[in-house]
Amino acid sequence: MPRSPLMDLAFGFMPAQIIYVAAEMGLADAFTGDEPRSSADLAKETGTHAPSLHRLLRGLTGLGVVEQHGPDLFALTAEGRRLRAGAPDSIRSLIMLFCGPEVWRTWGDMAETLRTGEYAWKRATGRTPFEFFESDAELSATFNRAMAEHTRDVVPGIIAGHDFGRYATVADLGGGDGTLLAAILRAKPGLRGVLFDLPAGLTAAPGTLENVADRAEIVPGDFFESVPEGADAYVLKSVIHDWHDEKAAAILRTCRAAMRPDARLLILEQVMPETLRPESAGIVRNDLNMLVSTGGRERTEAEFRELLDGAGFSVVSLTGPLPPSAYHVVEAKPAG
Repeated sequence: MPRSPLMDLAFGFMPAQIIYVAAEMGLADAFTGDEPRSSADLAKETGTHAPSLHRLLRGLTGLGVVEQHGPDLFALTAEGRRLRAGAPDSIRSLIMLFCGPEVWRTWGDMAETLRTGEYAWKRATGRTPFEFFESDAELSATFNRAMAEHTRDVVPGIIAGHDFGRYATVADLGGGDGTLLAAILRAKPGLRGVLFDLPAGLTAAPGTLENVADRAEIVPGDFFESVPEGADAYVLKSVIHDWHDEKAAAILRTCRAAMRPDARLLILEQVMPETLRPESAGIVRNDLNMLVSTGGRERTEAEFRELLDGAGFSVVSLTGPLPPSAYHVVEAKPAG
């Protein structure tokens, strides 16, 4: 009987944890230069048990993170270098967040979520995700870096797919460290920007916006209460999917209250296809992650239109997917 492909999926937790522990212990940063290192040398750098680390390195070899040059000599591959904290294409924080203990526990409790409809994060930690991040400075920093890493990878398609040159001022709501806003301002030298988020999300923003600081204003606040007035475009990237419909509509109504009649709302997110295909696996997994982690969801075009209509908007256009990501730009205007 042929081996079922479901077996590889069932054991998929093993590669995830192999990569996670390598990221968490800073193993890639212990590879100084390009010369192969022994497990004993790396163990000294990472404070680990050398024989056990040797076994992990063999596992990382099978995943293409390191390559073996001798019985106990290993070197990072190009992909492995992306686990370095300071690499320009680093994904270390994304891995530490999504393979870390909190997300790990929420996915492990999916069955209870399916029985009750209640997301698992609060059962696992005793707090909502954003309360939890706010209470833990280290995890908050990891979350902010992870969001910046993700934004860095999707921003080229977003800038190419939407004409931000139409606006004089863009407000990035829930914009974290300002990775998206900084990229938009660099692409459009005449544009001014407002970065808006909770204080914990803005910690690294001054450094990110340093080269465009003369055109960027950093404003702390809570988009459930109010957002800055007077912008021409209000951007919500990877925000609405964090929330169930009632909370998402509350955010949209706050934006509506601050907007001029000619202003635009830009929702930057993936759009769930009405009919799924194998290439839709990524957004479906994102949707399940929202189900267990935040109580939010990924939405179809029809669901976006219904949500926006109920919050006082009408959809102007939907652009995407925008390569290299599967993101769309949902552009809406105040109705009436």
